[in-house]
Order: sequence, then structure tokens, then C-alpha cells
Amino acid sequence: MFLKNLELFLLIVEKGGLSAAGKEMGLSPASVSERLAQLESYYGASLIKRSTRAIHLTDEGRVLVEGARRLLKDADELHSSIRLGSSHVSGPIRLSAPHDLGRQLIEPILARFLIEHPEVTIELNLNDGYIDPLGEGVDFSIRYGTLTDSTLHAKSIAENRRAVCASPDYLAVNGIPLCPEDLTRHECLVMRFGKNISREWSFAKNGTEHRVVVHGRRVANDGGLVRQWCLAGYGICLKSIWDVRADLDAGRLIELLPEYTAGTTALHIVYPHTQMLPKRVRLLMDLIVAELAPVK
Repeated sequence: MFLKNLELFLLIVEKGGLSAAGKEMGLSPASVSERLAQLESYYGASLIKRSTRAIHLTDEGRVLVEGARRLLKDADELHSSIRLGSSHVSGPIRLSAPHDLGRQLIEPILARFLIEHPEVTIELNLNDGYIDPLGEGVDFSIRYGTLTDSTLHAKSIAENRRAVCASPDYLAVNGIPLCPEDLTRHECLVMRFGKNISREWSFAKNGTEHRVVVHGRRVANDGGLVRQWCLAGYGICLKSIWDVRADLDAGRLIELLPEYTAGTTALHIVYPHTQMLPKRVRLLMDLIVAELAPVK
């Protein structure tokens, strides 16, 4: 029952309320409150502060979130090892990835992994913004950029360059930009990352940096949608080469300003500090690294 109460506590945190967690587990509001009270009585501390609109973790609750996730993962791994043997792989995996990368490259890897391991379940969270693996309850995140959070481990996949692209139809009507400054006179498709809109694009040539502020009528927080807009001829996009490689090879998009570099962005798998990752999670992480590292 103790582990079940921990599972319920994590579900309350994930769903943002006792009522939503109860519906997920088929429990009445009274049962949810009673089991939460049992957990708080066991630890001798309040874990959640409730208001009319939201719940907030206490300091003790935040500590328990991290410990409970680690404890439940270890318990699940121990159960699988004893019941099914150490070579057996089963259980849930939750991960997050950027929209376009997730759809084009990660999902096919997951499909093959599920065929190979039929007792594994996978939940994929596609999000181009910052994902805190601990706060979101995912086993790991695939993330562009430099790791700055000291509470996380990082497994490097590779460096990838960024490319400026447009469709042949767009270029036929609007012309081809010959230098970064020309982009200010074009319709550009812009990404939003959280509260920040990425309107400043940086380029370099022969050691000289060029920064331009671009404009456009379309802004999205979904990299896959920005790519679709670009394919439809709505404007020029700045994307990871991984996201547009197939389109460039097929001629659906054309890379612009090839004599300029638009920068590189590291790709990592990041995950919380834990004593032991479940075998299923380690296997999937290793497979993703092996599949993506050769891609340029």
C-alpha cells in the first residue's frame, strides 16, 4: 500500500489536483484525500498545499517527488528482474523530444523498439520548449542546446548544424537571398520557445558574424508546423539539418546562404540523477544514440 500511495501522490502532482488523479485511478475524492493523509502522517509532514485553483508542493513534497520516482522505478526493475529474469525487458518508458525530430526520427526508433520488446509501453511527449525530466515525470528528454542544469545527467548524441531553407515555389516568387541581411526583406517563419520568440538569426563567414532580426506573419512553438509552412511556400525557415535533410535531398526545400554557417546545436539525452536506470530505459537510450549519432 505504501508504494501505491506514492504512485497516487505522483499522479496528483502530474495531474495538478486530487480530483483528476482520483479519476485516473478510479478512486473517490474521499479515498484520494485519505491516502494522501496516510502518506503525510507516515512522513510527519505536509506534502501539498491546496488552494481553490491549484496545488503547490511543500519543500518536503518536492523532495518526495524525486525520491518517490526513483524508488518506484527501482521497485519496478527489481520486480521484473525477479519475476521474469534479468534479461527480460518490460514496463513503461516516458520520454520527451522536439516536435520535428520526434516525429521524423525518434518515432521510427520507438516503433522498432516496441516490436523487439513487446512488454514495453512508451509515452512520447513532443515539446519544443524546455522540459524538466524530474518535474514532468519523464525518464529522459532529448534536447538541443548546452546542458546547464547541474541536477541532470547528459548523454551526448552529436552536434548538428542549422540550415536556412525555402521551397522552390517561394523562391520563384520572392527571389533568392544572397546574404543574411537580405532576409530582413523576406517573409520568415519564426519559432517561439516559451516566452521568447527567436527573431534574431546569427550567421558567420570567414570569422565575421552577421546578426539579423527577421520578421514574418507566422510564429509557432511547433517546429514541425514551421517546417510544413516552409514546404507550403509561406516563407523561409531556420531549422536543424536533421529536420529538413529528407526535404533537401528530395528537392522539396532548397538550402540558402550555403557559404554562411548558421551555427551548430548539440543534441543530448538528459535524465535525472538516479542510482539505477531501469534496463528498458538504458536500452532505449543506447539505441537512440546509436541510431542518431551517424546522422549528419
